Amino acid sequence: MKFILGKKIGMSQVFDEKGNVVPITLIEAGPCEVVQLKTRDKDGYEAVQIGFQKIEKKKKIKKTMKGKEYRYLKEFSMTNDQSSMKVGDKIDVSVFQGGDKVKISGTSKGKGFQGVVKRWGFHGRNASHGVKHDQRQPGSIGSSWPERVVKGKKMAGRMGNERVTVKNLKIIKVDPQNNLLAVKGAVPGHRGTLLEIRG
Repeated sequence: MKFILGKKIGMSQVFDEKGNVVPITLIEAGPCEVVQLKTRDKDGYEAVQIGFQKIEKKKKIKKTMKGKEYRYLKEFSMTNDQSSMKVGDKIDVSVFQGGDKVKISGTSKGKGFQGVVKRWGFHGRNASHGVKHDQRQPGSIGSSWPERVVKGKKMAGRMGNERVTVKNLKIIKVDPQNNLLAVKGAVPGHRGTLLEIRG
């Protein structure tokens, strides 16, 4: 299993060999450093903790961050082939190749409080025949029994700003010199969102 942390730069497009437009997302991935190895004997589970974006200013580093002077820290579950990893090992984009399929997780854009039409795709009511100021209403939200709104009902509320995972994204290009990954399609979040990339 391959993994790395990255930051979303933005979207662009490239042309393939046949001249078709391919939408891509550019990600600044790594370099990351292994800062801790979690073991079953000591921690109860096996994982690799890696750090991304080293904090350069000494006054920004707290006492509790000794040995982990990174802005972002994330854990990835360890497999047998990762048992050879050591603290201090570097992980960069060269672990991936063009054509690899990856799974990318991140926090989606927050859209605030939204109604049912935008949040859930409700059709709304007719725009005529006596309907006035009611086109985007949810309609009935329950029946005479059980005389309450059932939990999980699709209603208006806060939308976005939640963890989203997109699977089977194809890597179009890897640029080890500039620590860049070009991935086909869209990934969660706005520019600058932290992303977890798993191979």
